Amino acid sequence: MTGWMLIDIALFAILVATGIAIAQIRQLFAVAMLSGIFSLTSACIFVMQDAVDVAFTEAAVGAGMTTVLFLGALALTRTREKETPRTRSLPALLVAAATGAALVYASQDLPAFGIADSPVQTHPVTERYLVTSAEEIGVPNVVTSVLASYRGYDTFGEVVVIFTAAIAVLMLLGHGATRGVEEVPPPMRDRQRVLRVVAKLLIPYILLFGLYVQFHGDYGPGGGFQAGVIFAAGVILYALVFGLDAARSGVPMRVLRPLAATGVVVYGGVGVATLMLGGSFLDYNRLAPDDPAAGQHLGILLVELGVGITVTAAMIMLFYSFAGRGVRRS
Repeated sequence: MTGWMLIDIALFAILVATGIAIAQIRQLFAVAMLSGIFSLTSACIFVMQDAVDVAFTEAAVGAGMTTVLFLGALALTRTREKETPRTRSLPALLVAAATGAALVYASQDLPAFGIADSPVQTHPVTERYLVTSAEEIGVPNVVTSVLASYRGYDTFGEVVVIFTAAIAVLMLLGHGATRGVEEVPPPMRDRQRVLRVVAKLLIPYILLFGLYVQFHGDYGPGGGFQAGVIFAAGVILYALVFGLDAARSGVPMRVLRPLAATGVVVYGGVGVATLMLGGSFLDYNRLAPDDPAAGQHLGILLVELGVGITVTAAMIMLFYSFAGRGVRRS
């Protein structure tokens, strides 16, 4: 057994232990923290499997943004989960056991782990993505080629889903209007001086790194989804340290709402432009007929920018909506 295999086993053991702890613990704050640990461990497993782009997304969204939103949601609910009657727990346990048994049974048809002649290795589309895409798309990162070009229409649907989800949350929780949120008294703010100084040093680098991930996703791990979450994390960190009102004054909701729609319009506008140029929807070759690779690169750059804008605005709006509600204690 190799050292890498031991690391995989250890990470999976952490996942199992964390999942069991999440199911057993009733304190919701601890559950939120453990969920972040679960996502971070999953990101480590993805890195071990050479799925760096997926690991990037899991770390940024699962361990980072989702944890912050969970904590914001705790302000609107109880801090401890209610006990579920056994009469209701038993059917849920039976459903979970049946689902797990079906998954284990279906896994028997999967190829052995790591074999060279598995369908994913021998299928013709594998060579198309890994070899031909370098000539057709001209982008070194195969993941970006697949997500933004080969299946760009599906990615457009994902962006629309993110925008729709943000609008739905705003409709349910309101526009993030502050309702009795407890302000931190001045003496407490003075004791946070070190935290405020460190945050001032970190936030510019977080935003700069978000821009790097945005415009370097075609050459390495990254893209609009990851960059949007990272950029939003910088704004949210500012709000957590300096207060929600300070963040709203710098990045107000009246700017975020049109920005969320702008990203979708930019993405869809590229597809409309290719249609008007005589091609198919999101056929980036039409953007530069004399140099299809340049057209692909330009199209991917524009649609990824649209993704980044929508994700950034949606994440910040979700945080404002949760953090701007009244605090309930129980």
